[in-house]
Amino acid sequence: MKASIVGEKVILVPYMKEHVPKYHEWMQNPALLEATASEPLTLDQEYEMQVSWTQDPLKQTFIVLDKELVDGEFCHGDPHTEAMVGDVNIYMNDLDDAKVAEVEIMIAETKSRGKGVGKESVLMMMAFAVENFGIQAFQAKIGESNTASISLFQKLGFEKISHSDIFKEVTLKLEMSKSKCEELYRLTDTAMTYF
Repeated sequence: MKASIVGEKVILVPYMKEHVPKYHEWMQNPALLEATASEPLTLDQEYEMQVSWTQDPLKQTFIVLDKELVDGEFCHGDPHTEAMVGDVNIYMNDLDDAKVAEVEIMIAETKSRGKGVGKESVLMMMAFAVENFGIQAFQAKIGESNTASISLFQKLGFEKISHSDIFKEVTLKLEMSKSKCEELYRLTDTAMTYF
């Protein structure tokens, strides 16, 4: 899906090949690799990963743009790499329930942390997933040392359902009840514009 979504603080744009060099640069940072439970890739592997993300029907990823950093007017289809600050993803890979999605957020640029960018990105992605894929529950798997991310998801209503000593991560879940869906739409409806 090639949508862009404009919110109050962020713009979510499709992951394009123009984003790969900066994304690759982020993923050389050991702290980000640990926080995202990722392995370092070569630049060529990162380009291959970008293609696979755009072609996999069970994944959706958006690059997060900080609206304050966009040069000029936002134009759908322009990668606006100058404003890239992170990414937000969903994986619809639950073999037992196709209506459950795992959600992830990474705000790689420290200058855009603590401004509500991550929160708005997650809410927008969740609204997008409910509306476009019929998702009824979300899970987040977060490294136990990533207290900022755990706190963000708990503030959004996610509850801890398990802890893995082996992977050193917690799993949080949010069921999208009718009232939760209404709350989500209230939070995002006035702020979101699709392109």
